[in-house]
Amino acid sequence: MKRDSRLSNILHALLHMAEHETRTGSPMTSDQLAVCLSTNPVVVRRTMAGLREQGLVASEKGHGGGWRLSRPLDQVTLGQVNTALGGADLFPAAPPVEADGCLVEAAVNDALAETYAAARALLIARLNDITLADLAADFSRRMAEHPKRDLLHAHARKS
Repeated sequence: MKRDSRLSNILHALLHMAEHETRTGSPMTSDQLAVCLSTNPVVVRRTMAGLREQGLVASEKGHGGGWRLSRPLDQVTLGQVNTALGGADLFPAAPPVEADGCLVEAAVNDALAETYAAARALLIARLNDITLADLAADFSRRMAEHPKRDLLHAHARKS
């Protein structure tokens, strides 16, 4: 099963945006975010447009423009971000079909379908309980404990 990494990528970007704005007072450009995410600025703009439509980020045009969070970190849940991304499939709705026409596989998949649906509902509920502030606090704690924290802080200041 291939995992959809859009949620983790955009959470990465949102935390970079919050830290950058706190440190500099300015928004992050699509180019800066593209470097953080190892992608193209066009991909960043396309992804951020969905978050803007949901009121999670705002864009400023022109010189000095870029992307800013529209709400405080404690008012944005991971569930809201996932919804803004179109409900990235974090957990399969049902097991994949590997052997078309196999009655054993069909029976197993039917038996697991309800379990998969219940697990997905629990995952979504949990995402609605976690805020960006929770992630930022966890990140700060991990940075403080990381053996290479000085190197990591130097990298963060460059972005």
